[in-house]
Amino acid sequence: MKKINYLLLTKTLGFYVNVLSYLNSKKALTLAYQLFSEPRKGRLHLDKLPELLVQSQMENHQNGNDKYQTYTWKGNKDVVFLIHGWESNTSRWEKLLPYLKKTGLTIIAIDAPAHGLSNGKEFNVPKYAEFINSQAQIHKPKHIISHSLGGVASAYYQNKYNDTTLEKMILLGSPSDLKIIINNFVQLLSLNSRVHQSLISYTKKRFNIDVAEFSTSNLLKNSPIKGIIAHDTSDKIVAYSEAQKVLSTWKNATLITTQGLGHSLHDDDLYEQVATFLLEG
Repeated sequence: MKKINYLLLTKTLGFYVNVLSYLNSKKALTLAYQLFSEPRKGRLHLDKLPELLVQSQMENHQNGNDKYQTYTWKGNKDVVFLIHGWESNTSRWEKLLPYLKKTGLTIIAIDAPAHGLSNGKEFNVPKYAEFINSQAQIHKPKHIISHSLGGVASAYYQNKYNDTTLEKMILLGSPSDLKIIINNFVQLLSLNSRVHQSLISYTKKRFNIDVAEFSTSNLLKNSPIKGIIAHDTSDKIVAYSEAQKVLSTWKNATLITTQGLGHSLHDDDLYEQVATFLLEG
């Protein structure tokens, strides 16, 4: 029943946006982008934080007009960043953290824009990359581990800011092509070509991003950073073929294929491989 109600809601919203596109194209674009960029879940509340986060060193940072939250578990001088994905927050790393703590690394996790305890209503990759860069200027991360859209933000960060201290990057269930993400959104709401094209044009104008060319595979093409790409064959959120695209251009990366873990990729064996990889020379 929930799936049916969700389908009816999305199609109703899509129908409304389509009609609006003929009456007021600007308002139609505004609404379509709002639906595309505003997460419906993933927020945290200070009075109901998971114990995992309460035990960390929590800090709130200013980045322009935005405020974002970080959580630190102190270790040695080498730092690993944790970058979560869409409609999630730092608590998603709970099962990985015990393995990372054994490495002795200092762990710093960042809540994405409009997620966790970070403020705002809009999520976008360039802003997320700004948050990462803001912390990187201070902590000089040696490694980055990211999940889902956090992987796109990490790749964009590295490509734009050229972090020379970064040695290893791990992408878990990460998509590659932005055009596929937008196409999936358009198909979900059954949006017409007018709205679809408006979203593409808006992305180009606001972020200077060509949707047809923007992809993790292009961002990490021939990157000297060593990497792991982990992806599950049964991932229903991000197709396994996306991982293969990234692997085809990122020559210093290794693909770990899993089965039955889905998009979350929570698995003891996988996390053991991740920890081992970070400690390798």
